[in-house]
Amino acid sequence: MSADLLLVDDEPGLREAVQTYLEDSGFSVRVASNARDAWQMLEQVKPDLVISDIMMPQVSGYEFLQQMREDERFVSLPVIFLTARGMTSDRIAGYQAGCDAYLPKPFDPDELVAIVENLLAKQKVQDTSNQNSPEINELVDQIAEIKDLLRQKNTAPAKTPNAITVTPPPIAIDLTPREQSVLELVVEGLMNKEIASRLGTTIRNVEKYVSRLFGKTGTSSRTELVRYALQHGLVSL
Repeated sequence: MSADLLLVDDEPGLREAVQTYLEDSGFSVRVASNARDAWQMLEQVKPDLVISDIMMPQVSGYEFLQQMREDERFVSLPVIFLTARGMTSDRIAGYQAGCDAYLPKPFDPDELVAIVENLLAKQKVQDTSNQNSPEINELVDQIAEIKDLLRQKNTAPAKTPNAITVTPPPIAIDLTPREQSVLELVVEGLMNKEIASRLGTTIRNVEKYVSRLFGKTGTSSRTELVRYALQHGLVSL
C-alpha cells in the first residue's frame, strides 16, 4: 500500500530503523526529530498518517497531537503513538488525546506495518463516505447554483441608453472585516476549504463566519446568501 507517512521521534537510531523498515514495506517516509519540525512539515505537505513518539523535548507527543486535532486540516489525520511508556493510564491518556493507535516500545515492526495499513484502509473508507455524504452533495449543489447566478448576472442584457433604472440603496448590516471577506469569497463561489486557504484560517472558523452571515442576513443557504448580498449591495462584482 503506497502512502506518505510522517515519523516523529527524537531517538536517531530508532527513527532511522523504523524509517528503513517502513520504506522497505513500500511507504514513503519523512522524518522529524521533534514536534516543531514535524509541524512545519505538516503545513508544507499533508501526509496520509503520522507516527509520533510521546516523550520528546520542548513539545510532547500529546501536545503535538492536540495541536493537530485543533486544526481543521488535520482533525481526522490518523496518528499512531510510539512510546516506551506502556502503562494502561498512559494508553488511556493517548486515546483521550485523540490518537488512533498506541504501540509501546519495544515493538515488532511487522505489527507497526499492520497497524499502519489498517488505519489507512479505514481512512480511505471514511474519505469515500464523506465524499458521498448528503451534506457535501448539498454544498456542491449550492456552489453550482451560486456560479449559475453569477453567470446570469454577468450575461444580463445591457440597458438601453434612455432606460430608467432604480437601484435600491445598500442595506446597512454591521459586518466585521473578516465576515465581509468571507462573504465576498462565498459570492465568488468558493467552498469552505478554499476560503480557509485563501484567508489563512481553518475550515471550522469559516463555517462559523458563514453561520453568522446567515443569521445577520436572515438566509439559510449559500445560494440565498449570495442572492441577498447581490440584491442589497453588500458586495460588488
